[in-house]
Amino acid sequence: MWRLIIAAVLLLLSLLTVFKAPTNFFWRVAVAVTEFPYIPVLVSFAFFVICINAKSYKIPTLIITGVAFVFYSLPIIEACVRGNNLSKELANVFPSKQKENELNQPFSFFKQFAGIGVKEVNPTVLTYKVLPERKLNIDFYSAGKVKAPCVVVIHGGSWSLGDSKQLPALNSYLAGRGYHVAAINYRLAPKYRFPAQIVDTKDVIAYLTQKALELNIDTSNFVLLGRSAGGQIALLSAYTFNDPKIKGVISLYGPADMVWGAKIKSNKLVLDVDKVFSDYLGGLISEVPEIYEESSARNFVTQKSTPTLLIHGFNDVLVSYYHSVRLAETLDKNNVPYYFLNLPWATHGCDYNINGPSGQLSTYSIERFINSVTTH
Repeated sequence: MWRLIIAAVLLLLSLLTVFKAPTNFFWRVAVAVTEFPYIPVLVSFAFFVICINAKSYKIPTLIITGVAFVFYSLPIIEACVRGNNLSKELANVFPSKQKENELNQPFSFFKQFAGIGVKEVNPTVLTYKVLPERKLNIDFYSAGKVKAPCVVVIHGGSWSLGDSKQLPALNSYLAGRGYHVAAINYRLAPKYRFPAQIVDTKDVIAYLTQKALELNIDTSNFVLLGRSAGGQIALLSAYTFNDPKIKGVISLYGPADMVWGAKIKSNKLVLDVDKVFSDYLGGLISEVPEIYEESSARNFVTQKSTPTLLIHGFNDVLVSYYHSVRLAETLDKNNVPYYFLNLPWATHGCDYNINGPSGQLSTYSIERFINSVTTH
């Protein structure tokens, strides 16, 4: 009987690869299941082997475990399929300036077992603004003593949490590939509300431009990259600054349409969107509708908007996948160069493991995009 119970638990957890998580806790489990899939795959396979000689409930246990094994394998299978087309699809919009063999392949099954596999770069801490209660710093990952483009990384955390230390592996990876990376801190809600975070982003670019000679930054080649709440900041900054120095913007599961996002029904067991939006924007949409309009990046897309890379998982339960769908439609109507990396199995924070299925495809797309939009 205990084998059947374990098989049932394995099956229930495996469903997180195809269905949205019902609570915040299971969202975190979903990140682990979909971005470290080889672990549950091996566990379910080993359990299947163990149960072959079971005397009771053998057939149902094997069937349930087998189904779980298939579900756990889906992120790997889908990443292989998605990776086969990714290079050509990206090249159609953002052709690489390097030879194909100089770039990593989109997805490798064996890379999942490589650990981080990225040479760590120790960032230099720079202060770009001083608040009464603390300093706002930049973690600067140098690509070396060469003049190079700079990627400004804006962290997530519902505009009220997080810092520049978030998911540093990509920063080190990009620095190793010849791009300076500036992972920034910004003023947090609810003490500091919109548009303080946008102002901070502009101040970061001004600071880095001022320090360009010292930091070896090519000031004609900035790219903004934001995750979740940082994606909203990155998109809105890119589309409203009208700064020719910003050559591209990357949003990983960012809320691009704050008006629409405030109106859709969300699962409060996962995230209280009303509270998060109110803390950031100063009230509900019924109270400050104009602020919601002003904070929606989708509203500011024009034919001259910055080339854009969107990365979003279909099973995202914190920021709806359709934020990126709606933005992609608007970019398309305005003939803005963009690519939308949609990941059917993925949830919010899908790039948590840089060597996971989503992490590999995201990293490849980000590198190719930066390579294409910058001049160096």
